[in-house]
Amino acid sequence: MDNTTYTTLNRQSGLLAEMQSVANNIANLSTTGFRKERVIFAEHVHTLEGQEPSLSMADASGRWTNLLQGPLSQTKGTYDFAIEGEGFFMIQTPEGQRLTRAGMFTPNEENVLVTVDGNPVLDLGEAPIAIPAGSQKIDLANDGTLSADGVPFAQVGVFLPADTNEMTRAGGTSFAVDGEIAPLEQPVLLQGFLENSNVNPITEIARMIQVQRAYEMGQTYLTAEDERIRAAIETLAVKR
Repeated sequence: MDNTTYTTLNRQSGLLAEMQSVANNIANLSTTGFRKERVIFAEHVHTLEGQEPSLSMADASGRWTNLLQGPLSQTKGTYDFAIEGEGFFMIQTPEGQRLTRAGMFTPNEENVLVTVDGNPVLDLGEAPIAIPAGSQKIDLANDGTLSADGVPFAQVGVFLPADTNEMTRAGGTSFAVDGEIAPLEQPVLLQGFLENSNVNPITEIARMIQVQRAYEMGQTYLTAEDERIRAAIETLAVKR
């Protein structure tokens, strides 16, 4: 197998990873707080022996997440919270603390504020938030202060990593951070709103078409190359 074929196979592998990423973005068009993702292609150039030109291979193992805010939708839900601007909610999962922009919360049977997966939402001190029993009206101030019947009882934590490049997707809409996380000084929260996915369906479908066409071109080359090699082998076998 020559270097051109190896390079094409390597390219096909990267395009397949990109197609899977685009498909996942499209599948999460309506997922609250979802952040679209892209595959990062890195080129590795190796010098060959003699007069041979250098060989270039691509690596598509890196991922980049677009952290731009998605559009907000009004739900009027008491425990539907959205962050205006930067920052993330912090939740406690069995795997550790995670950050998320998905603010669809609800009290569980113990009156602890949790996500749809049952993970506790943490306050500014990184502790679970308990809703006072028997509360008739829960209000959220713009700074995250929660009040029950007019009496403040907790403050929803809004946090920001020192370096967003250290965030890695931990599944769905949550992120793990391998680095320092600090409370946001002046957060802006809204009650009765949810942040939608920041995926643009038009650009994602256009990207899918581009990747599909590029993959088909590579597959056409590999098929033609396979037929050429087979024909050469058959010709040599007949001559012998």
